[in-house]
Amino acid sequence: MDLKRLNRVILFSILSIVGATAFAQTKSKAFLDYISQYTAIAVEQMEKHGIPASITLAQGLLESGAGSSELAKKSNNHFGIKCGSNWFGPTYSHFDDGRNECFRVYENPRASFEDHSQFLKKERYSRLFRLSILDYKGWARGLKACGYATSPTYADRLIQIIELYELNKLDKDPKAVFIPEARPVVTVELNTHTVMTNNGLMCIKANGKDTWDSIAKEFAIPKYKLLEYNEAIERVEIAAGDFIYLQKKQKKGDKRYGKNYWHHVQQGESMYSIAQLYGIKISSLYKLNFRDEDYVPFAGDLLRVR
Repeated sequence: MDLKRLNRVILFSILSIVGATAFAQTKSKAFLDYISQYTAIAVEQMEKHGIPASITLAQGLLESGAGSSELAKKSNNHFGIKCGSNWFGPTYSHFDDGRNECFRVYENPRASFEDHSQFLKKERYSRLFRLSILDYKGWARGLKACGYATSPTYADRLIQIIELYELNKLDKDPKAVFIPEARPVVTVELNTHTVMTNNGLMCIKANGKDTWDSIAKEFAIPKYKLLEYNEAIERVEIAAGDFIYLQKKQKKGDKRYGKNYWHHVQQGESMYSIAQLYGIKISSLYKLNFRDEDYVPFAGDLLRVR
C-alpha cells in the first residue's frame, strides 16, 4: 500500500450504511475499551444460553453508551432492565419515559449480562433461538420485531455496530477472545470528535473550532449532505456544544420524553436550536406543537418534542 493510501486509511473512518442513509464513522475509543472489557462475558453468555456474542455486546454498547450511562455506572445495569414484579433485589430510581422508574441493581456487570440473557429467554423472544447463531442480522431484526425496542432504527443500529467493530467474528469462533484493533487517528490537520448518539442518531458535539467544511472533511461526508442532515445553510455558524448530526434527524424526540414532558424555552433559543438539541426535524417540531412557520418561541414557552 502506498503512503498516500495508507494515510487515507488512517485519517478517515470506515463507511457505514444504515438503511438508505450512508455516512462515515470513526471507531470510538470508548466502544473499543468496552468491547475489550466485556468480550469474555459475552462469549460466556453465548456458550451458556445460545445468544450471539455480537448481539449481546452491541446491545450493551447501545443501551449503556459503552458503559457511560448513569444506570451502568450506579447500578451495573448495562441493558436498562426495569424492576418488574419478579425482582426482589436492590433497585435504583431513574428518569425514563418522562418519569422516575424502577431499575434493577446488580452486584457486578457480569450479573447484568446474565440477567439480560435470562430476559431474552422469555416466551416473547423464543423465535429468536430458532435462528442460526451466525445470523446476527436476523437476531437484530427479530429483537425489534418482538418489541424489545420502540426505535424504528434499533435493528439497523445494532447491525451497524456489529459490522463496524467486526463483532460477528466472535460468533464464528467463540473460543477466540477477539479484541478489535484500535487504529490511530492522525490529528495534524483534522479536528477529532467522539461519535455519540442522540435520539438514536449518530452525531458529534461541536468543539468551538468546527466549521461545516472541517466536519465534512473529518468524516468524509459531502458538505451538502452534512448541511442537509442538520437543516442548515453554510452561513449558519457552529457554536461549541452544538449537536451536529451525521444522518437525517427524526420526526419525534427520544421515547424517554413522554406525553408529560415539555421543553421550557430558554432565552435565546430558536426552533432550530431546539430541534438540534433533541435531534428532530424543524418541520416536525412545528407540527408537534400545532404551530406554523411564523411562530417564534419566547422564553418560558412550553413545547412538545414527542
